[in-house]
Amino acid sequence: MHRQTGMTLIEIMMVVVIIGILVAVIVPNVIGVDDDARTAAQQMEIRTIGNALDMYRLHNGHYPSTDQGLEALVSKPSGFPEPRNWGPEPYLRKYPLDQWDNEYVYISEGRSYRLVSLGADGAEGGEGVDADISSADI
Repeated sequence: MHRQTGMTLIEIMMVVVIIGILVAVIVPNVIGVDDDARTAAQQMEIRTIGNALDMYRLHNGHYPSTDQGLEALVSKPSGFPEPRNWGPEPYLRKYPLDQWDNEYVYISEGRSYRLVSLGADGAEGGEGVDADISSADI
């Protein structure tokens, strides 16, 4: 007597139900982790750029102007105010982009600055992962 092996329809349905339950329990917990990790990494990156800006100020007596921007941390800027003691190495190895590959908003305020990531949507405002992350808030 020859017996066929294979899965019955009921066994297949049970496997599908089990997979569905696992997905329903695991996926919601995993989805938010990526956004939280990017936000935390973004805050850390803003601190790192802030340290580079502080080092620039220590060497040159001022922060780069808004016009000079963050590019002044990568290569010696021209224009006013001229850096008197730039380098000898760049303050950052490459021009910084935020976690979502958007440019930062950098505003020099004389003796201070504001550095802002506009979040995942790249627009001002927003909530959750789209919220702005500012150096003033860190």
